[in-house]
Amino acid sequence: MNRLTFFLGCLLVTTVAISQTSIKSLVADYERAKAMSLEYIEAMPEDQFSNRPTEGVRTFAEQFLHASQGTIGLVSNGTGADRIYATANLEKDPELQTKAEVKRIVTESFDFAIESIKKMDAGTFGEIVERGPFKITRLAWIQKAHEHISHHRGQTAVYLRMSGITPPQYKLF
Repeated sequence: MNRLTFFLGCLLVTTVAISQTSIKSLVADYERAKAMSLEYIEAMPEDQFSNRPTEGVRTFAEQFLHASQGTIGLVSNGTGADRIYATANLEKDPELQTKAEVKRIVTESFDFAIESIKKMDAGTFGEIVERGPFKITRLAWIQKAHEHISHHRGQTAVYLRMSGITPPQYKLF
């Protein structure tokens, strides 16, 4: 009986350690993505925030505002946290199209994501959350949010290059 108790105790400790590592890993990924996003925003001159490579695509500002709204919504789906800017359309708000406002919104969206993830119980990562036609795990929603911001930040590299600016260095770690 003592061996069984010891084994179960070890299993519990290992499970908790893995769960905490997962939360810490997600937070580290979001903190790194926040830093990279803010570097991209900082690299673009203020007068270039309304530029778009061609008609029919988002401006530089709209890319980051759209990505921020996506981060908020997708992370909210995963964590269950109440959305900030739930009724706003950030990318279409003309008052948010400046460098200072884009930087503020991007910062708020990442801070929301990071704090929401920190408050999660990693034991709920496998729970299914249904939104529209999608039925995926809480963890998958959080991963999709990270994928979404990476996709849109990657698109803005073209905007920077078209303005004669080399995009900031990628941060793998």
